[in-house]
Amino acid sequence: MTTETVRPLHDFPPSYWGDRFVTYTCDSKKIEDYTKQVEVLKKEVRKMLIDDSITLSQKMNLINEVLRLGVGYYFETEIKEGLQQLYSEVNDFDDLYTASLHFRLLRQHGYNASCDVFKKFKDDNGSFTSSLVTDIPGMLSLYEATHLRTYGEDILEEALAFTTDHLKSIVATQSSHPLKKQVEYALKQPYHKGTPRLEAKNYISFSEEHEERNETLLKLAKLDFIVMRSIYLKELSDVTVWWRNLSSELPYVRDRVTEIYFWLLGMNFEPRYSVARIISMKVGCFISILDDTYDAYGTVEELQLLTDAIERLIACSTFFPHLLEHLKTTYYIFLNSFGFQEIEDECTKEGRSYRIPYAKGAMKDLVKAYLTEAKWCNQSYVPTIEEYLRVASVTGATTILTNASILGMGDNFTKEAFDWVSSEPLMINAANRLFRVTDDIRGHKYDQQRMHVASAVECYVEEYGVSEAEAYQELTKMTETAWKDLNQELILSPAGPPMHVLERVLNCIRIVEVIYKNIHGYTHAEIEFKDHIHLLLIDPINI
Repeated sequence: MTTETVRPLHDFPPSYWGDRFVTYTCDSKKIEDYTKQVEVLKKEVRKMLIDDSITLSQKMNLINEVLRLGVGYYFETEIKEGLQQLYSEVNDFDDLYTASLHFRLLRQHGYNASCDVFKKFKDDNGSFTSSLVTDIPGMLSLYEATHLRTYGEDILEEALAFTTDHLKSIVATQSSHPLKKQVEYALKQPYHKGTPRLEAKNYISFSEEHEERNETLLKLAKLDFIVMRSIYLKELSDVTVWWRNLSSELPYVRDRVTEIYFWLLGMNFEPRYSVARIISMKVGCFISILDDTYDAYGTVEELQLLTDAIERLIACSTFFPHLLEHLKTTYYIFLNSFGFQEIEDECTKEGRSYRIPYAKGAMKDLVKAYLTEAKWCNQSYVPTIEEYLRVASVTGATTILTNASILGMGDNFTKEAFDWVSSEPLMINAANRLFRVTDDIRGHKYDQQRMHVASAVECYVEEYGVSEAEAYQELTKMTETAWKDLNQELILSPAGPPMHVLERVLNCIRIVEVIYKNIHGYTHAEIEFKDHIHLLLIDPINI
């Protein structure tokens, strides 16, 4: 190594959080009391859900409230039975709100509900009837339903444009309307594309303002949110200490342990998945280390050695005697933590050691793709958009993140689930494309200020000779297509994996939608990302 070695170094913004979450303590007596109250309230809500005296429409609204308030994981059996009833019985809802809610609930849970139900809301000229614009709850419900659209569903495309225009008008002209805040929020963040815990927190706030709110259900949601927050904060405290010890020898990596925890929490937020969160969190941290090692530190020669070592899982330093200490540290972190003894021991205890090879395979694919991008950067090579996406789909990391998120889960995540993830099905490919293209649209200007591989934007501009603005438009269309692929796999694959597997992929890409909405949120976490973390882990909830 000489002083002339050129590195793609970058001075990333420091952690916004510092040591805030390192020493967390909670009022254990209060949490114990809230936990007891949650158990009592769960029984009351369960009685509501199985009450045969309520109408189908009332049950559907109750299921929706339970889900949106973030306590659906307590009533999975009751919700599943209720949705099956909604799907099995012939329903011809005449009001827009109920018809739209019925459609959305079914599609979000894997039922192929037909969009033909919305034809009745059109006039003789084929346009949505003008009288609908005064039905604000109905318009909002239809708007949310349109985000479950797939290919060839022109009526939902029309409905999206129709509702978006009129809901924007409502926000601008009806400042005192009780649904104004909810409409305004939905226009920025549709429910289907939002991360579940943030959606629950926001919906708690909206519900507090509803005159016809279900007080029992709302109290359950608030207490449960506080109890779960205490669990999350304890986990975050533990992994932050772990990260501090791990990253101290790697000064070039981004300190984003809080943001990584938020990300993996978004994929596995349910109470029973604490072990899975910790395992996937550690995997996520190592992916972040690798990303910065390949993107913002190592030379091509060094990265080739590191890639070879990871591919062969060699535990001998003589394999790369001339490698810099930082890169040796990265490799031994891989061997000793993610790779995989610590995680393998945890899985072996539960009789699930068969899961480890899937994660190892995904990691090997990831570093090979990182190396390819590093070589492109070194050669100033601008690939075609198709060539770029073949590699970038791997560096999108949805495959490894999904594998990581289910490593520590229970027996309902079977070998078949891991086979499905590793086979790179349409849903995984769509999520990877969406992740990478969204990332590039938001972050390419910042990245190109230093040595960096050409992004999807540069590739598109170079190949087609268009402006950046035109490239943005076409790449945005790619993300819309990817969402249609995701939705299609969600509702049109009855022979595929169960919903609880598909939801991990959806939750991963929902987080991308949230934190990359306006800016490269992971790198510039101090701008918008911090607000999401405040909302989830810091901002108070009034009981």
